[in-house]
Formats: sequence, C-alpha cells, structure tokens
Amino acid sequence: MPRPIMATVSIPAMQHNLQHIVSGLQEEAQMWGRPAPKVWAVMKARAYGHGLAEGLAGFAGADGLAMLDLEEAQACRDAGWQGPILLLEGFFDPEDIYVVDTLGLTVSVHGEEQLRMLELARPRRPINVNLKINGGMNRLGFVPTQARQAWQRLQALQSRGVVGELGTMMHFSRADDDPVVTQSQLSAFLDVVVGMPGPVSVCNSAATLTAGLWAQLPEERQQWVRPGICLYGASPFAARSAASLGLLPAMTLEARLLSVQDCAPGASVGYGHLFTAERPTRVGIVACGYADGYPRHAGTGTPVVVAGRPTRLLGRVSMDMLAVDLTDIPEAGVGARVVLWGEGGPSVDAVAESAGTVGYELLCALAPRVPRRIIHASENGSDFPRFQETTE
Repeated sequence: MPRPIMATVSIPAMQHNLQHIVSGLQEEAQMWGRPAPKVWAVMKARAYGHGLAEGLAGFAGADGLAMLDLEEAQACRDAGWQGPILLLEGFFDPEDIYVVDTLGLTVSVHGEEQLRMLELARPRRPINVNLKINGGMNRLGFVPTQARQAWQRLQALQSRGVVGELGTMMHFSRADDDPVVTQSQLSAFLDVVVGMPGPVSVCNSAATLTAGLWAQLPEERQQWVRPGICLYGASPFAARSAASLGLLPAMTLEARLLSVQDCAPGASVGYGHLFTAERPTRVGIVACGYADGYPRHAGTGTPVVVAGRPTRLLGRVSMDMLAVDLTDIPEAGVGARVVLWGEGGPSVDAVAESAGTVGYELLCALAPRVPRRIIHASENGSDFPRFQETTE
C-alpha cells in the first residue's frame, strides 16, 4: 500500500484562473476603450511545480507561454503547442540559438553577451526578440543609458534578417506592495522606450492584477502581460488573499493521520521539544514532512485542516512526519484526512506566511516522491490529450 500522501492538481482550476484574469483585462479594456493585452502564461519551474503537461492543458487558451529552459520549450512543442513561447532569460550559449531557431521561440535579450552571440548567429529564420530593460530591479536588463545603443544593434540585426519582431520588456520589483516605486519604474521605462516600436511586456502577476496599470502604456503598442503565480491560485500580494482575487487553488496537498498520541501537561512533541503541552493535548502524526516539500520552518500555529476542521501544527516538522493538534477534534483518528494546503484546507499562502516564505516556494518545492492525482479538464475543444495520472 502506498504511503498516504497525495498532491492533487486541478486543470479546471488553472483554466478558471486564466479565464478570470483574461476577463478582468477585457473588462478594463472596455472601460479604457482600447484593446486588451495578450497573455503570456508563465510556466517556468515545470509550471510552478504543477507539471508541464498539466500547465499546457490548463493554459491552452493563453496567447503564449513563458518559461526559462529550452528543455521545457522543447517538451511543449513536442506536446503540440504551436503558439508563441517566450524564454524569459533568453539563451545562454551560441548553440542555444540553433534550438531557438528550430523551435521558433521568442527570446529576451538582457545583456551584452547575448547581443554578441546574436551578431554572430546565422539563423534560418528571423528570431523574435524582446529587449529587456533594467527598470530598477537590478537583476537582468540593460540600464536606461545603454538601452538605446542595444536597440540600435538589434535593429541592425533586424535589417539583416537575424532578428524578426522586436519589442521591449521590463520587470517590476515592487508591484505587490509599493505603488509609488512601481509608478516610478513604469515612468522611467516609458521614457526609455520612446521611439522603440513593437510589442511591450511589463506586467507580472501583481501588476496584471493592479487595476489600470497596464493601460498606462501607449495604446498603439501591442501589450503582453505575464501572469505567473496567480494562474495557480496563489496570491502575489501579502495583504490580499487568492480567494479575494477570485482565484482557485490548482494544487491541494493532503495526507492521512498515522498515529494519535495523548500528551499530558508538560509533555513535549518532536525534535527539539519545540512544543510543550500546557493542557491535556491530543496529538496527531501526519504522513508529511520536509522531504515531501512541506516547509521545515513552519512552526506551531501553522494552519492545517483535519477531518474538515481547522487546527494547527505543533512543534518541528521532521523529514517524513509532522504533528497537529487534535485536542478539539475528538472524531479524528488514524486514517483521518489532513489537508496541508489547497482546496478544503488553508491556502498555500497562509502556510508560507507561517513558515516565513512565499507560496511560490512551497508549490515549486513539492517533492518528486509525492504521488500526484490529476483532475482533468472537461471537454473544451482543446487539441491537447487528456494527460494521465502521474507520480512524477
């Protein structure tokens, strides 16, 4: 019998989240009297831990897909995706350009080294490029004083047939918590890209969900937004829940109780005795630990749901087990269902907050040893196959 733990991935939830975001953009577009942005569905890190196949099925309605790895792009093409694919970090070696050319990918160009590689390349067809501008995050991109020269070099490559469609992009560093900084970064970007026609992409999840932000870009520029974490039913905002944004969790992590212990006042639980009972306490031991991807630094008080009732984590998470408080859930015994995060349980963001991290990390960190059950999409005319249950 397999160990009693399971991650359920819901393709219908992904579809709902994408459509919810698209509908919001369309409503805003009608209000502003302008075309709605196109959507890059971000699928990096194996669709934020949900699986590439599942992401493809869930986001079949997106205008394009965005990811990091050539291997992921190849897998999407092999699965039948014929739409645009954006490599968010572009290419890393000259040999990569051949694969980019073969697969028909769009690339980010964010540094001098990539420009030099393109200048030496001889692709069979022009490669679509987004010039990435450093808007103040100071990770990737050309600083504003260098961006104009980089654009001119890409235009020269465009005239030679090496570069196809040429656009611009940037990444907000504080769209989730500081509108003043965000507005400053957008204004600086708009100053830089004057005279740089073509598509533009600036909005990540938080910026996409910030009313009116995308509409500040020039109407004549084709705009692409890049929602990521919100597509999977988690919130990019610390102070706004996914539920309040109309999003559904795409991943549910659940397990079962392995054991029940009765602890007298003064008795302690787990490694390091980080929890000591102050009253008679009924403790449940759950078949989930940090080797499954549950955060080790989640401490006493982290929310969890047992037998349909909310309760809390107790003590330190160990490799294969964790403890929960059953004192007020007398009906919960060995075999009772425990929802660690997702549908019917706490949000992944609430668990992450208790562990001092973000929901992104928890979703991406789901361990390969956790079996996965896939809830398939209803028939929607998609050409993609119904992916089978997997334990990847």
